[in-house]
Amino acid sequence: MSDHIPFVNGEADCELVSRYYSDSTIARVALERAPRLVSKLPDGLKLWIDPGVDGFHRPYADSLNREWKQHIRRFPGYRHIGDPAFHENPDLGRVEEFVFAVLAECTEFKPRAITIPQLPIVSDASRNKMNRALAAAAAKWRSNGKYDGWMILPAVFTDQSQVNLKTARNRKRDVIRSCYEKSEASGLWAVDSTLQDQAGSATFRNRRFPGLVAFHEEIIEHLPEGGITIAGPYWGMNLVLWVKGLCRFPAIGVGAGYQYHLAGGRAQQAKVRLALPPLRRWSRVGGLRDWLKDALKQIDKSDSAYADFAHLLDNFTTLGDKQVSREQIARFYKGWFDEIEAAPKAGRALALYQMLSSAYVLGKALPSLPSSEKTARRPERVAEYLMLNCL
Repeated sequence: MSDHIPFVNGEADCELVSRYYSDSTIARVALERAPRLVSKLPDGLKLWIDPGVDGFHRPYADSLNREWKQHIRRFPGYRHIGDPAFHENPDLGRVEEFVFAVLAECTEFKPRAITIPQLPIVSDASRNKMNRALAAAAAKWRSNGKYDGWMILPAVFTDQSQVNLKTARNRKRDVIRSCYEKSEASGLWAVDSTLQDQAGSATFRNRRFPGLVAFHEEIIEHLPEGGITIAGPYWGMNLVLWVKGLCRFPAIGVGAGYQYHLAGGRAQQAKVRLALPPLRRWSRVGGLRDWLKDALKQIDKSDSAYADFAHLLDNFTTLGDKQVSREQIARFYKGWFDEIEAAPKAGRALALYQMLSSAYVLGKALPSLPSSEKTARRPERVAEYLMLNCL
């Protein structure tokens, strides 16, 4: 089994998991989508079912996702779970009624793992009581002995300020630890839902990436030894945390979805992108053909990067198809992951650093990418910021 955990969001993901990620430890599927997706995943692939309670980050009435609303309203007391007034003094009986029903439905898919119901983390303390109540209810449900798989506590951040600075991290860490203990969790899944780590923002270098690394360093000191730790999905920071030993399993997208989106949001139209393997990143296809032509002029034909870019240019029309481009990204990412995983465990951080360093050096010699890449126009930018946090 490979350490990656794909987050499966649709039928296209199922097909790509079958082709490239059937060796995953588990695959995560949202409960509302499980009835139509689970049967399309490879036989024998273990499941992680997430009930989607983080959709209550916004009031139920404000959710734009009809599928999620129809899903969550089937459970008793659902309106209380998302009600800020109820959070001030949650009624434990109503919390238990909701949690018991949600978790019982998760078990119908015979999962290896279930996400413990929790609301996303906010910057104040307004959800602390509610999350502790949800955690305690999950432990009580499990005590009935009907489920012996992994119970994963989610820590879903909703603002970078919650992770960047130590004072804020300490407060959130203490609440997470409390919920972990109350829920009797098997492990922790942590993700910053606002982080698109290929965006190339200048804040990534000295603030956001170091803050995320520091959070994982600090939280694992307060979790039981041997607990399951999961990070992501991201594009590269999940890999950085994994090679540094700060998470056991990196969560990944499947050709898309390299940023976590809360349940209940409006489905977003994925942009067509292509992986640029020598640069360990992707780029939108708009304007990319001309960029590839210019880039090839700067690369020696004996360099392996020349062959990679020439292949993209020669097949650009075919690769511009949305589904074909997703497969190209998924295939590249799997190869990248396998390349890292093949290194001795103690040497993976150095191996990733060297890969990113080579991408950085190459990118410095190339012209800027199309303007659609915004703060990540410089080809080396994504590799540079990840590289600086590897060791």
